[in-house]
Amino acid sequence: MTEQKKNTEEYGPFAFPNPKTTDPKDRRIQRALEIIPGTLSWSVVFGIILTSWLAPLVAATFVIIYDIYWLFLTAYVTLFSVLSYRGLKRGMRINWWERLARSHKPEQYRLELIDRAGYLLRVLREERMTLRQQAIVRRERREVLRHAKELGEMTAKKVEIMDHREIIHVVLMPTAGEDAEIIGPAIRSVADSTFPKSQIIIILATEEREPEETRLPKVEALTKMFHGVFRDFIVTTHEVAEGELKCKASNAAYAARKLRTYLDERGISYDRVIFSNFDCDTVAHPEYFSALAYHYVVNPDRLKRAYQPLPMYHNNLWDTNALVRVTVTGSSFWHMYQGTRREMVTFSSHSEPFDTLVRVGYWPVNMISEDSVIYWKAFSYFHGDYKVQLIPLPVSLDAVLADTYWKTLGNAYKQNRRWAYGIENFPVMMRALWPDKLVPLSKKIRVTEETLEGHMSWATAPLILSFLGWLPLFLGGTAFNESVLAHNLPVVTRILMTLSMGGLVTLVFLSFLMLPKRPKRYGPWRTVFMFAQWFLAPFVSLLMATPALDAQTRILRGKYFGEFWVTAKVRRK
Repeated sequence: MTEQKKNTEEYGPFAFPNPKTTDPKDRRIQRALEIIPGTLSWSVVFGIILTSWLAPLVAATFVIIYDIYWLFLTAYVTLFSVLSYRGLKRGMRINWWERLARSHKPEQYRLELIDRAGYLLRVLREERMTLRQQAIVRRERREVLRHAKELGEMTAKKVEIMDHREIIHVVLMPTAGEDAEIIGPAIRSVADSTFPKSQIIIILATEEREPEETRLPKVEALTKMFHGVFRDFIVTTHEVAEGELKCKASNAAYAARKLRTYLDERGISYDRVIFSNFDCDTVAHPEYFSALAYHYVVNPDRLKRAYQPLPMYHNNLWDTNALVRVTVTGSSFWHMYQGTRREMVTFSSHSEPFDTLVRVGYWPVNMISEDSVIYWKAFSYFHGDYKVQLIPLPVSLDAVLADTYWKTLGNAYKQNRRWAYGIENFPVMMRALWPDKLVPLSKKIRVTEETLEGHMSWATAPLILSFLGWLPLFLGGTAFNESVLAHNLPVVTRILMTLSMGGLVTLVFLSFLMLPKRPKRYGPWRTVFMFAQWFLAPFVSLLMATPALDAQTRILRGKYFGEFWVTAKVRRK
């Protein structure tokens, strides 16, 4: 019996809560948990309205305290966004393929790096250079010494490093109607990777419900375009089965099962396979798969990690409208901040060990938010001992863009609502975690609090800051309006919000540093508009809050989405 077959037999069934359970007791618990997020958000909204009328002093005090909290939160997020940006720039300077290729002989590589650091020091002392050149050499020397230290620590701990030549990347490209001109550049970015293409498999995961007259020519064009480029180019066609939603999760689960059969037939061990679940428009950084493989092979807990790059919406950022640009840029900064946190959750395009995917039973096929629920499913399987490893490199996706301005805004609303619909994870993750005695109580409390607070703030913070916070002045009556607090409320709020603008200014500056090169079809005035767009930030915050409140209300009322809303992809030529 081969090692592969032994492993296959070891994978027993893993019970993860079913959101569509028909068991009466479980259904009552599920519904009770589903109503919590929406109830909390609407309680905040109506609570401020009622207290502004019945107890305006209480409401005004709450608003001031909340403004102070928001000031500190803005400063905190801004600081860590800056740190994340520095980490991103550092990650983009590293030759990840070299690190990966030399990883199987860490001590030899460490000694060579020490020699390299000595050479760079001599260059600094002996060569005549400009200040900029000196700064570049010093930066390179710091990075060389930092990596030499990491290798030394791995050697001291006797870390078992997996041979990178045995690693196989599998990149899933799901499609439910997108054109080949959208998917082609994404697959091309994988082909342009520094990682050997002989160790990469592409899965083009199509849907049977897409008409054959569009699906088959697309498959034929892409198959022909990348014939012989990769180790293999697999095409799957998913048919929605009974009990499944029309969603990315069911397509991904179907493709993963097909891949398992493919690997079994060839005797390829699952723990040698890294599965990247991308969007079909995801353009990867050339070093991403090398960096991903490096973090995988050197980590002894590699199977207890998900791997997340930083999503940037740069594919068509110059083409879409100002409101959408501010929205997606703000989303990128939020994920940069999340990348610095201990409890980071997978989002959009990300990667997992295929061994772990098999153990947890792939994605739930009756949930919309496949990118985050797979994290919580693995988190539950490993009893809380599961983390996201940040890969400090960007991947670029499409920003919302439609044929007309108003259709673009409508699609942006739907996309944000789909993102916010990730709160559907809350009931199933609570049902999985709280009965599990192996998960520490402190971790259960932290996960619960952070999930609820995050989604509640998403839905209510913009409303409080832009509208609800002023209600005590309008509903508080004559007695309140003549009080000292009423006279000082606008002043204090204005000062706190002005101070908070410092964080926005910093993020605007960073956004220009990360901005992709301006297409030739646009003149310099387009850059001016890219700066002026940030004055729309207050309106954008409402554009983000309203769909979040919409999503929570749908789940609160039991009006679930029946299928995954696919963002239309449009490219301007």
